[in-house]
Amino acid sequence: MATQLTAADARQSLNSHVATRGAEINAKYGPHIGWKELLQILEDRACVRYPCPIVFDTAGLEPGEFAHPAPKGERPEDGFTMYVHPVFMTDLTRVPLLVLYQLVLVNYGEFASSDDAETFGAAAAGLSREDYYAQLCEMADELAGCSAA
Repeated sequence: MATQLTAADARQSLNSHVATRGAEINAKYGPHIGWKELLQILEDRACVRYPCPIVFDTAGLEPGEFAHPAPKGERPEDGFTMYVHPVFMTDLTRVPLLVLYQLVLVNYGEFASSDDAETFGAAAAGLSREDYYAQLCEMADELAGCSAA
């Protein structure tokens, strides 16, 4: 008799998968993922399924949001634009942490959760989830006084 997968099983499977994919990115481009490595990752279709250039602009960002991928067309194959809040343009060393978090949406769509994003980003960056999350929160807190308009 076949065992049916539950939604929880699917979530756990995706989270395990994104952890593995993040670790593979770190092994290939790490141990430190800086701006140069991030640009290489974005061009590597084994890492990022669809074209995804970075644009420093608040277009498409919600208030307090540090980055978000926006589809360029109806199909994922059309690619995405990764909008990153311009406040981070002055310190490109921190941008990889923000973009890595968002790449699960590019690779897995809306099914990916914030938990998956943290797991993937931490593994790709070579950080513990706690350290990764703390750095993301610190950067998000910097946006508290910034306007998205």
